[in-house]
Formats: sequence, structure tokens, C-alpha cells
Amino acid sequence: MPSQAARKNFNFISGHHKATHHNRTNFDLQKWTPQECIPTVPPGPSESQQFFSVAQTLSPIARYIVDSFRKHKHWGPQVVADLNKLRRVTPKLVTEVLKVQSDPVISSKFFHWAGKQKGYKHDFASYNAFSYCLNRNNKFRAADQVPELMNMQGKPPSEKQFEILIRMHSDSNRGLRVYYVYEKMKKFGVKPRVFLYNRIMDSLVKTGHLDLSLSVYNDFKKDGLIEEGITFMILIKGFCKSGRVEEAIELLNRMRKLCKPDVFAYTAMIKILVSEGNLNGCLRVWEEMVSDKVQPDVMAYSTLITGLCKENRVENGYEFFKDMKKKRYLIDRSIYGSLIEGFVNAGKVGFACDLLKDLMESGYRADLMIYNHLIKGLCNLKHVNKARKLFMVTIDEDLKPDFETVNPMLVCYAELRNFDELFKLLAQMENLGFKVMDDLVKFFNLMVEDKDKVVMALEVFDNLKSKGYYSVPIYNILIQALYMFDEVQKALTLFQELTESNLEPDLCSYSNVISCFIKVGDIHKACSCYNKIKEMSLIPSVDSYVSLVKGLCKVGELDSVFMLVRECLANVTSGPREFKYFLRIVHICKTNDANKVMEVIGEMVQDGCEPDDVIYCAVISGMCRYGTIEEGRKVFLRMRESKMLTESDMVLYDDLLIEQTKKKTADLVLSGLKFFGLESKLKSKGSNLLPITT
Repeated sequence: MPSQAARKNFNFISGHHKATHHNRTNFDLQKWTPQECIPTVPPGPSESQQFFSVAQTLSPIARYIVDSFRKHKHWGPQVVADLNKLRRVTPKLVTEVLKVQSDPVISSKFFHWAGKQKGYKHDFASYNAFSYCLNRNNKFRAADQVPELMNMQGKPPSEKQFEILIRMHSDSNRGLRVYYVYEKMKKFGVKPRVFLYNRIMDSLVKTGHLDLSLSVYNDFKKDGLIEEGITFMILIKGFCKSGRVEEAIELLNRMRKLCKPDVFAYTAMIKILVSEGNLNGCLRVWEEMVSDKVQPDVMAYSTLITGLCKENRVENGYEFFKDMKKKRYLIDRSIYGSLIEGFVNAGKVGFACDLLKDLMESGYRADLMIYNHLIKGLCNLKHVNKARKLFMVTIDEDLKPDFETVNPMLVCYAELRNFDELFKLLAQMENLGFKVMDDLVKFFNLMVEDKDKVVMALEVFDNLKSKGYYSVPIYNILIQALYMFDEVQKALTLFQELTESNLEPDLCSYSNVISCFIKVGDIHKACSCYNKIKEMSLIPSVDSYVSLVKGLCKVGELDSVFMLVRECLANVTSGPREFKYFLRIVHICKTNDANKVMEVIGEMVQDGCEPDDVIYCAVISGMCRYGTIEEGRKVFLRMRESKMLTESDMVLYDDLLIEQTKKKTADLVLSGLKFFGLESKLKSKGSNLLPITT
């Protein structure tokens, strides 16, 4: 039994409070109603409805206490005054109140206030209600301390209190907290029953802590307990999930001495192994099931066949399918669907079509997914006319075909250059209510994923335009694809065609073509596209920012580079790393110390960002603004020594450093002359600034 001083030092959510002196009044509970007490803050309609719905289930005194909490919102003298009007609060009443409380702080205060009543002792029910209340309000760590609180208040926790905590954590998938409570349970000398051991091990296995589960199982054996069938299955499933099939089989052999595994146990193992992609393990378990003379059911077959088909082992799956046919099992349509998909993916469309026939003869109606797989398979073999007939079947059976249904036929007609049939299919799609232009965008998106099909996509688009099937998104897809595959001139020709059409280029159009113009060295047109985007009050893509910055670096327009780098980082959530290092290098140049600049460059290299034109220009821009030519040259020399810069590039950037420094000096002189009103004495010179608006 802990001392009184030890109890006073215990700090639990609400902390320690001074003993409350009850000031009794002539309060008559029989005359009290919730309506007569106006709350400090009027509750909303939903709050009132909630209170009265809860109040109907409570005893009158509990209803009075809950209403006091509702009115005053926080624990304080007003709540205590209301409680002091009562003669006594019993453990049963505390339990009743805590079961409906949603404020863990008020609940804790009330729990401790009740415990300070003269002659009062909490019972197991009130402690349990307190634990539930804390967990319900996401204070599960505090709930884990309730056993210590019980022990300090002379009520050592039993297995029931620990079971409550374990169940709470298990239901919320908090495996490590389950193990924490289990360890605490051992410290209190409480031994779990078999049921609770199973619950602990199951929670640890489900949350991926198999090793901890095995350590609990070792304790289980040391306690001299006898395993149940579920005990073995929990650990076996854990071994299967971790790919430790042989250990699972070994445990299965031990299980047989106690009880024979049934078909549900084997199916559970197969399902886990399939989900982990361990098909060899599946077949190993299947062999054990057969040798154990356990007859597999439809679920076991379905799970295994589906798993084999997904992993491109359709031939193995078909063998099990034939086994089902021999046993005259009712074969589910999903099994047919898996096999049909598997045979189509393996290029064996004939087998897939035979399965469709078998499916229909079995009295089933094929679903849209099965037809989609078959249409795809037939189109892969260029049997597009047969695919078209299946498409008509989906319409006749009102299966509502979608883009997945028609896309293989569109691709096949495109590959065969059969544009007449392609147009007929598009017209049919329009009659069926397809959003044809949206589907064509998806079609071209898929086409250009293959480099060899980009030229074909252009040819298809040329034919579609003659029938009015064209849009800005399709232009954008093709322009971007041509750029990605180094067909820049074709991309620019397509952009020119877009600008001359009745369509208006959008943000994506201009962003894509900026990179194209930079690629061919036309910096002025790239800047013009950037300005178009700004006129639209939109933000260029990150790729277009990077391309434009690199293009400006090559022509030495460092002021524009500096402006674009800052703008990009301000406008996008995740800007390029080299842009971030650009600004850091410019900033560190304020020290005019080549060593410190090299420290940043070294950090950048370690970060996997190799120096390029942007970084070289950052050094030049920073040294021109804040440093000297001498320190800038030292940086380039150090980079040359570290093989970050070639000899020819070092000469090039040295010249650019001198040129930019002279330009900055001239700008400062011009600013001074303008300040003193002497600019009229200067000879007018043409500006060489690039047309970037800010």
C-alpha cells in the first residue's frame, strides 16, 4: 500500500488538487430540471439535441452532473458548487457519467474530485469507465497509466483492466502500444489467459511485428499454457506474410498434433501468400492441404487461380480450373475473368475466346471487363472486325462500353491506316454519348508514350483535323512529345499551326514551346512566350522556367536570370534545387570570400546537384553585385581544380565575369549621373535587353 505522500505526488492529467470542502445547501434534486439553469454560453441547437438525447438514458443525478458540465464548459468553482449540492457521488454514478463524457479534462477532474470524498473508493467499473473515456477522446497514453493509478490508490489492477487497454489499442492497430501494455502487465505480475495471449499476438502480427509476437509466444510456452487452433493460425499467418513459408509449414505440423487444420485455415494462408505475391509459397501450402486430405473449396481455388493469373502464370491457373471442372464445382464468373485476362496478356486469345463460350454455356453473362480484355486481345492480333462485333454485343447487352472498350480499336485502325473505319467508330461513339474530344485526348496521351508511335500520331491527327477533330490539348500533347523525342522543329511547326488556327494557345502551349525555342537558340521568341503567359496572369511550368533561365545564362542576361529564379521559387511549391542553390550562392557572395562560396558548391555536389550554367552564372551574378573580380576568379579556379569546369569554360566565364562587372559599374555611373541630372550629356545608345516584362 503506497503512503499518503506518494499518492499526493501522483500527477495524472489534472494533477493534484487540494481537498474540496463541501458546503452543503438545501438543494432539492426533485425540483431541478435542465431547463431551469441557463448556461453561460448558449449552446447551439445540435448541442442541445445531443445533450437531451444522452440525458434520456441517464439517471436523474447523472443527468444533473452532465448538464453542469455542459453549461459551464470547463471545470471550475461553478461546477464544484453544483456537485457540492449533492449528498454523495457513488462509484456507480461516476461510471455512468464517464460513459457519456467527451471532454477528457473535465472527466479527469471529476474522477479525482469524486475520489476525494470522505470514505469513497473507486471500484473496478469506475476505473474501467475512466480508461474508456480517455481512449475514446484520443488520450490512450493517459489511459495506459490507469493501472498505476489503481495500484497507488490501493486497488491493484486485474487482468480485466489490461485486457481493456489491449483491446483498445488492438482495435486501433497500435501494435507497439499493445506490447507496451503487455510488458506492463508482466511487471504487475498478471498472467494473461490463452484468449488474451492470442489477442496480443494477433495484434502484433497484423501490425507487422512478427518478432515481438514470437517473443510473446515464448512467454506463452513458459507459462505452461496449451495452444488453441487459433494460436497456431495467428503465427502461421504471420510467417506467411513475412515470406517464411517453411517455418509456417513446421508450425502447421505441430498444429496437427492438437487439431487438424481445416479448409478455412489453408485458404487464409493462401490468401495472405497471394497478397504478398509469393506464389511458390501458395503452391507449397496447396500441396500440404492435399496431403492433409483437406478438400479445397471454391474460395481456395478462386484465390489461387486469380493470384496465378495476375503473376502471368495463367497456364498453372488453367490446370486448377480444369480440376474444378472435374469436381463439378460451381465456378464463379471472376475466375473466368481472371483466366481470360491472363490468356489475353499471354497472347493466347483463342483460349480466352473458348473460355467466353464456356462461360456463356455455364449460364453466365459476361461483364464489360471480360469483353474489354477480349477486344484488346483481338486488336493486338489485328482482328479488329471481330473486336468490333464484340463491341456491338456490349451495346446490345446494355453494358455501357467506355474508353477502355474503344481505345484498342482506335489504336488498331490507326496502325492499319484505316481512317474511314476510324471515323465511323468516332461517329458511333458520338451517337452512344461518348465525350469524343475528351477520349481523343486520352487516346493521343497513350499513343505518344511510345516513341515509335509519335510519327503515326501526327499522321492520325492530320487526318482527324480534316473532320474537325482537333483541340488545344491534343496540340499540346503532340508538341510536348515531339520535344521529348528531339523533334523540335516539328514541334515548332505544330505550334505555328496552332497560332494560325481558330484556337487560342493556353498556358501549357506556351510553357511547352518555351523549351522548344530555347533548344533551337531563339531566346527572343522564348521570352515572348513567357510574356504571353504573364499577360494571361498565369504561372509558367517549372520546366519552362528552367529552360528559359538556362537560355538566358548562355547569352549573359544575368539580371533577367536573377529575376526569373526568384519568381519561380516564389510561385511554385517545390522549385528546382539548382535555383535554391543559385540564391544561396548569390547571398554568400556578400562575404566576398571564395572559400565560403566553394563550401556551398561542395554541399550542392554532395546533395547530388552537379554545377551547370545556372550555378556558374550565380557566382558571376553574386560577385558582380557584392564581391570582386578577384574572388570570382578564385572560385572558377577552384572549380577548375576540382574538375567541375573545363579550361575553355573557365576562360568563357572569366570573360563574362569581367563584362558583367563593367556593366554593373556602368549602370552605377549612369544612376549617379541621372541623380545629378547630367544624363542629357550622355550619348544615346540602343538597349540590348531582352524583352522580358517584370
